[in-house]
Order: sequence, then structure tokens, then C-alpha cells
Amino acid sequence: MKKLVSRFVCLLILFQSMSFIYSQKSTNGKSKLYVWSFTDEIYEFLNDEDFGYKASHPNVEIECDYTPTDEFSRKLDSAIELKERIPDVITLEDTFIRKYVESGLLLPLDDLYEEVKSKMVDYPIRVGSYNGHVYAMSWLTYPGAMFYRRSYAKKYWGTDDPAKVQKKVKDFDTFMATARELNKISKGKCKMVSTSEELFLPCKGARKEPWIVDGNLYIDPAMEKYMDMAKAFYDEDLDAKTTQWSSDWYAGMNDSLEDEDGKPLEVMAYFLSTWGVDYILKYAASNTSGDWAICAGPSSWRWGGQWIAAYKDTKNPEAAKEMIRYLTTDDEFLEWVALNTNEVVGNIKVQDKVKDRFSEPYLKGQNSYEIFSELSKSVDGSLAQETDALIETLWTAQVKEYATGKVTKKKALNAFKKDVSNHILKK
Repeated sequence: MKKLVSRFVCLLILFQSMSFIYSQKSTNGKSKLYVWSFTDEIYEFLNDEDFGYKASHPNVEIECDYTPTDEFSRKLDSAIELKERIPDVITLEDTFIRKYVESGLLLPLDDLYEEVKSKMVDYPIRVGSYNGHVYAMSWLTYPGAMFYRRSYAKKYWGTDDPAKVQKKVKDFDTFMATARELNKISKGKCKMVSTSEELFLPCKGARKEPWIVDGNLYIDPAMEKYMDMAKAFYDEDLDAKTTQWSSDWYAGMNDSLEDEDGKPLEVMAYFLSTWGVDYILKYAASNTSGDWAICAGPSSWRWGGQWIAAYKDTKNPEAAKEMIRYLTTDDEFLEWVALNTNEVVGNIKVQDKVKDRFSEPYLKGQNSYEIFSELSKSVDGSLAQETDALIETLWTAQVKEYATGKVTKKKALNAFKKDVSNHILKK
């Protein structure tokens, strides 16, 4: 059993970048599903006779092949263009899901969704929907939260109680006031965040409108709020001026960060998703175990994800939809996923059944599963668009130019609008 659990943990990580599955009839009359993924763990899991999909679908034969994430779109597009071994079922990462959801190449899952919608978290469905139809579904959720240091909160705020800390960061204006207060109280020794870049996704999550509205660029007030906060953090020296994913960014987690003069620099909080503890903090800051807690922060937002969809011309649409149904909604399967991997599943019924069984030692016993389960229900997935990634690359580049004083806000906004017009709207 331990071997199966270990293998399944690997599978769930793998699912973030799986590619596709195609179906045909084998010589013995069974359905045959061809799975294209990144490691042989998925082959072992899907073909395990004692658990999961294979055990529940003994009449389905499965064969696997593998493709790296960075080659996925190119290889899938080529298969579709050449009409060679086109997949029946496709697993999609957050980075490219909208490309295919908006492509017209996927099978509508409306009937499947109608059967299960009462027990599913809404936001993954919205991300997988386009023009009124559901094209992709997900078995996991990745809401974000604010992770903060208990010892620093006690030292500078007099409490590490998540409910009381949440009041100090309940919205962006309050968050900014708290960041300034912290900088003043600590005499610049403790910064609210390692880098203002971390505020981008929380601000994005607070939007009311998408980037493109009726064919035109729209800059939501939440995005201008991010721009203004980035400028204030830089000018007022409110962050540690690191870069996300850099060695200094990690150093702030484990108390090894120093300022320009070689003096210790403290970082109060990091904005991370559900995977923040197991795959970031435990890895980078094992020495600070027990000194962390989480609260919702100023907004609802998400980071990451994976979905499953079916090719529109699959010869076996019912079998394809059944695989999607099982992996994304099945109560028994997802309860096993939740209890054995700590992953926050997208099935609300399962969330409610298991959420009281968790306690995270790294967070001093705090039940992060329960918190993330609730946060997942407030995330808005309806604003996702295919052009998001490119637009946001252009946006963050201009925000950085403005924040660091290289250009005025007006020039940064004009440059951004011009970039979007040239690279996206004119296509």
C-alpha cells in the first residue's frame, strides 16, 4: 500500500503536465485508451488491478506514451493537423488550457457537468468553459492564501492568531497600511513581502472584468491597484526587493536573507497556493517548521491547475467522458486522493467529508485543508482568456518599469496599450 501511495503522489504531480489519451477498439473487443504522459508512474497507476480507474473499468485497456510539457502543444497541434493518432482525451495545464478550450477542438461536456454540478467547486468549471459550454473539468483546486511567520507576527503585532492577522490584511488598502506600519515598527528590519511581484495574482483575482472586453483592452481597477502598490513598495522600501523564484526569495523563508549591508532581513509573508507547504516551504525552509500559519489575505485567487478534456471527433465520446467523470468527480476515488495526498479536491461533497481530518505540523497544527477548501469556493474562474499569459507578460514588464522609476505611469500605460494592440488585438 505504501508503494501505491508513493506512486499516486507522483501521479498527481505528473497530472499537472500530462498530455493526451486516445481510444480505439482492441482485438479482444475491449476499449483501448492510449495515454501520453511524462512518466511511467501513470501507466502503473492506470493499469493497477486493485485500485482506481483500472479497478473500476476492467474492460478498458491502457497503453502509455510520454511527452515533455514544453513540447505538448506543438506535438498535439501536429497530431491534429496531420490527423495521426489524434487523442480522445486530453489533460491540460493552466498555462495552455484556454488555448484549447477556445479552439473549437474539444467535446462539450455539458451533459456530464449537469449530472455533477451540485457537488463541484465552480471555478475550475468556469476556467474550462467557453461560450456557454463546458469543455474541460478538473479534480483539484489551487486557491491561494497568505502564509506568514508566527514569530514575526507575535513580535510586531502581538499575536499570531490567523483570525486577528486576517483583519490586518483584509483588503488591499488595509494590507498597504499594515505593510507601512510593519516597516516603521521594525525600523526596516521586517518587510511585509519578499517582493511586490507576489501581489500580482491576488490583485488579478480581485478583478471584475477580464483583459479583453468586446474585443477591446480593459484595465481593471484591481490591476491599477497592483501597479500603484508595486510603486509604493519600491519607493517606500516596503519589500525585500527580491525576485520570485530567486535564491534571495527562498532565503527569506529560512532566515538567511540579508540586506545590502549584510544585516539580517526578515520577511513576514508569502503568497502561495495549496502546494506552498509541501513543495516550497518544507523544501526551502525546513528550519522554520511550526513557525508558519495561513490566512485568506486581501482577495480570493488561484495559482496553477490541471484539467481533462476530450477531442471533439473522438470515436468513443461516452468512454472518454466516463474517464473524465471518474477522475474529476468520483466520490470514492477523490476521497482517496484527498486523504493520501492532502490535495484539495474539486468535489465539495468530498471536501466536507474529509476536511476535519487534517492537521499540518509545519503550520503548528493548523488545518490548512479546511481553509483551502473554503477558499476554493470563492475563487472566480470566469475571467480566464486564451490571451491572458501574453497580456500579463506585457503588463508586468511595464509595471516594473514604472515601479522602479524608469518611466512615468502614463508612459507605462501607453506602452502597455500599444504592446497589446500590436501583439494581440491586430492578430
